[in-house]
Amino acid sequence: MAVEFRPKKIRLVAVTCAVFLVASFTVVGLLLGDTPTGVIFRTSDQVAMICLGVLLACGALLLARPRVRADAEGIEVRNVVTAHRYAWSDVLHVSFPDGASWARLELPDDEYVSVMAVQAVDREHAVAAVRALRELHRAATP
Repeated sequence: MAVEFRPKKIRLVAVTCAVFLVASFTVVGLLLGDTPTGVIFRTSDQVAMICLGVLLACGALLLARPRVRADAEGIEVRNVVTAHRYAWSDVLHVSFPDGASWARLELPDDEYVSVMAVQAVDREHAVAAVRALRELHRAATP
């Protein structure tokens, strides 16, 4: 059995922010050409403003990137920037500490890896994800 989980609420927020950023910077960029202040904005300034909005939107969309995939052999954790795969034999526990924003994998030597795809704000979705990951871990480890 293989499972995949992604955060729900943060994805909605990230996409909404990205759309808002692109729309806002596009409107501002288009309105830059005609100002009563005496400053002269050229077409390149307008394009740069729109491109800045697109770059900021891409940054906001990074928050929608986290994902966790698990199967009988191991677990792959992709957070905002990094992605790692761990064999179940390397994972001691799948935990969700009290007050934590997201789940984590407990590794040997007191190390842990945050699983940003399983977030506390997703409530029941997070509970189902942790239960499924724990079940896979339990089945894979003696």
